[in-house]
Amino acid sequence: MLKDKNIVLGVTGGIAVYKAVEVVSRLRKMCANVDVIMTKSATEFVTPLTFQSLSQNYVTVDMFEEPKTWDIEHISLAQRADLFLIAPATANIIGKVANGIADDMLSTTIMATKAKVVFAPAMNTNMYENPMLQENIEKLKGLGYEFIKPGRGRLACGDYGEGKMAEPINIVEYILNSLTDRQLEGKKIIVTAGPTIEAIDPVRYITNFSSGKMGYALAKEVKSRGADVLLISGPSNLEAPSGVDLVKVNTTREMLNTIKDNFDDCDALIKAAAPLDYRPATVSDKKIKKTEENLNLTFIKNPDISEEISKIKKNQIMVGFAAETDNLIQNAKNKIKRKDVDFIVLNDISREDAGFRSDTNIATIIDKNGNINEYLKMSKQELSKIIVDKLEEYL
Repeated sequence: MLKDKNIVLGVTGGIAVYKAVEVVSRLRKMCANVDVIMTKSATEFVTPLTFQSLSQNYVTVDMFEEPKTWDIEHISLAQRADLFLIAPATANIIGKVANGIADDMLSTTIMATKAKVVFAPAMNTNMYENPMLQENIEKLKGLGYEFIKPGRGRLACGDYGEGKMAEPINIVEYILNSLTDRQLEGKKIIVTAGPTIEAIDPVRYITNFSSGKMGYALAKEVKSRGADVLLISGPSNLEAPSGVDLVKVNTTREMLNTIKDNFDDCDALIKAAAPLDYRPATVSDKKIKKTEENLNLTFIKNPDISEEISKIKKNQIMVGFAAETDNLIQNAKNKIKRKDVDFIVLNDISREDAGFRSDTNIATIIDKNGNINEYLKMSKQELSKIIVDKLEEYL
């Protein structure tokens, strides 16, 4: 995902250095090249050998140590970087850069780079809230430097508040978004995900096996390409991708109404959710007691979200999903026509490692012109790239 991308990681002295180790590991798994510069204070927490083993590159600490190449080290690293990340970023390094101080290897290299520089602050709450630090942050933002907002929680010192360095998964996602071609910049995309549920009584409901994994992967992918993303999700244990607006719903009608409320100014709707087609005709306000051998429920039809949205569709692109077990191609083609979608992603949910709950999928994409493309088993994140590539063609 980050093949041929060069990231320079600056590590400063704070307890959150251990998180920077995971950042390097995650970046390497995405095939990024990572060069690490550590301050001397940082080496008091984690040794350079740790970062060297994970990055598979020499770790620079001392500005005046004997160079490993004929290149001037701080200049060559500065020029090599596609992105410069400082994590953890202490109040000290933020203050140095804000005031033009370059007195060690890290601050000198930051001064010399023309790459995007991103700080991930980590410090005590009182330090983070100090007006001097906030003034330095605002000054740097005004100069084009970027910041990944720290989290709130219990800090190493025992205090509770803002100042925890962002989690490695969120930092890497920020980098991925920064270095991905942003073809969808300025576009608003709605993605639906997960199942819906319909109550039977106060303690019971019906639902289906959808996990939301495909929809969440799609939301992550369109966000990485620069889109403003609204993720409308039924019940799911998944965490929303960073930077995505999440609206949680329960019923099919709630999902439909939320889409309607946001559809007018969107550019595309990716309907990856699996809303229930039927709901109980009546919902008991009291728990249904176990008195008879059989329990008979009457169900009524829910509105078809795609059909309802097609009635108000203007120039928006609509992407549908079809989970089928038989007559796959014909059923999918019928849905394209009936639901007025531009293309549909067909899943044979009877196949192993495909469809609901699985981390992988086997898909066939059919467009409204009758073109059919089949794809072998791949991860849902990989499939999301193919789907969004096709969406970009329409947009």
